[in-house]
Amino acid sequence: MTDTPTPMPETGSDQLLGFTIAARNCRGRIVRLDNVLDEILAAHDYPPAIKLVLAEALVLTTLMGGLLKEQDDQLTLQAQAKGGVISLLVCDYRNGELRGYIEHDPAEFDTLGANPGLTELFGEGYLAITFDMAGPAQRYQGIVPLEGANLTGAVEAYFAQSEQVPTLIRTAVRSGAAGNVAAGMLVQHLPDGEEGRERLHVRFDEPEWEHVSVLAASVSPAELLEQDLSLESILWRLYHEEEAILVSPGARLVRGCRCTLVHFEEVLARFAKEDRREMANEDGVILVDCAFCSRQFRVQD
Repeated sequence: MTDTPTPMPETGSDQLLGFTIAARNCRGRIVRLDNVLDEILAAHDYPPAIKLVLAEALVLTTLMGGLLKEQDDQLTLQAQAKGGVISLLVCDYRNGELRGYIEHDPAEFDTLGANPGLTELFGEGYLAITFDMAGPAQRYQGIVPLEGANLTGAVEAYFAQSEQVPTLIRTAVRSGAAGNVAAGMLVQHLPDGEEGRERLHVRFDEPEWEHVSVLAASVSPAELLEQDLSLESILWRLYHEEEAILVSPGARLVRGCRCTLVHFEEVLARFAKEDRREMANEDGVILVDCAFCSRQFRVQD
């Protein structure tokens, strides 16, 4: 008697799903954020429009972070700007741990119209995407202007300009009294090979890529956000005519602020004693705020 294999559970919210379409030389990542998104947004009393921007940024950070290969590799997305409502946005991903923060001017928030674009939100600025690899010092960064309709478009521009990898990204966000949900899908056409630093294939009009990207672009925000629809089901709807789609469940996602009293003590120990004395209050305590989790730490000098 042959045992019937136990089917793998399908992927829902707060877990990455990787996929490869080998016949088309394409790979991708898809994710839906639910509880972890609520936890991160709850750290600050963000206005609705700011919540939408941070939710989109967290999805993008997760999708790119899902491309990392080794334990302790880290992806950081950072936007710095002036002249808009938002002056700083920082999100990072490491080992399934996700965190994010936006610094904004509440007084300027009321000047925003409906559906503000990047110019209204950030003014002038840039988006930096940094890959920090574990092990020997391996760090590289790409920088693109904060231009276009949204952060998703800016990240696509990063892959086109800095990585020269054809990439399509779709994101969707829903915020309301019932909770917050954000989701996205990233699809890439892998290069045929490399010769030195020059890729042998960087054509964006390659037929295989055109086929995969057109289908990926057809995914609707409602499909991405539907919590009763598994991520595998979305892929099946898009690519059921393909000979094979290899899926690989990725990391389960958690809110991961890495601030601890020990960490801040180690950081402050690098400063000269005179500098620490100036930082301390009259009781000899240095107060350190963590923007990510909205907590304050008391470090005794």
